Amino acid sequence: MENRVEAHNHRPAAVWSSGGDAYNEISHQIASALDHCVRRIDPGPGERILDVATGTGWTSRLLARCHAKVTGADIASDLLAAAKGRAEADGLQITYEIGDAEKLPYPDASFDAVVSTFGVMFVSRPEAASAELARVCRKGGRIGLATWPPEGSVFKMFSVMRPYMPAPPSPAPPSPFAWGTRSRLADLFGRDFELKFEDGITTYYDRDGEAAWNAFAAGYGPTKMLAANLDKARRSQLQRDFVAFHDGYKAPLGIAVPREYLIAIGKRR
Repeated sequence: MENRVEAHNHRPAAVWSSGGDAYNEISHQIASALDHCVRRIDPGPGERILDVATGTGWTSRLLARCHAKVTGADIASDLLAAAKGRAEADGLQITYEIGDAEKLPYPDASFDAVVSTFGVMFVSRPEAASAELARVCRKGGRIGLATWPPEGSVFKMFSVMRPYMPAPPSPAPPSPFAWGTRSRLADLFGRDFELKFEDGITTYYDRDGEAAWNAFAAGYGPTKMLAANLDKARRSQLQRDFVAFHDGYKAPLGIAVPREYLIAIGKRR
């Protein structure tokens, strides 16, 4: 793995990998948004499609069910192992392999379409990643992205966690939530793709804030690793704040958290 993942991404790889198969529940929570992106990319039978930052492979499985030839790439080896097991259990032929979005291990113009759903937005070097996604997409091919916007509920969830995180380096890296704006995506991809955008909302339903905490502390790498690295008192405070945030979305039968997102679809110039 060492030579397939950029050195500065070894720690992020470990963070995301820590969720293992339990990360699939995180994807389950946003399944309608993943389906939205796949429907808009409109995969055809036999098309070569790359799913970047595939996680446990939820989006790649949707693509494969459209009879596309799918490759799922990620820096997180334990997520890839879970993705492979789930695809095999579903009888789907999908290739999964270590691949860093900032330096993809594929020749130019290898794919008819490139997709990333709430994954590539978390890269350390956005310009490098956007150039790579464009490089491996053939002329006339497509890109499909689903991203979280600033000020949406997922951004607010990260704001709950931020006081418990180590101080960022100086200068601070770019916010992943900038990817949730049309202007930033135009900056990153507008030279190489003709872009169109569509807003959406997916709703996370669960019993209560405690159930949300249990799901994220088990399967969402940034939350799991953050909690693991805090002392007992700080971890309890983080759990209290995380639970309270989700309990702020109480509905008659539990919690219902609306999660705003942005879909971008582009044609390779």
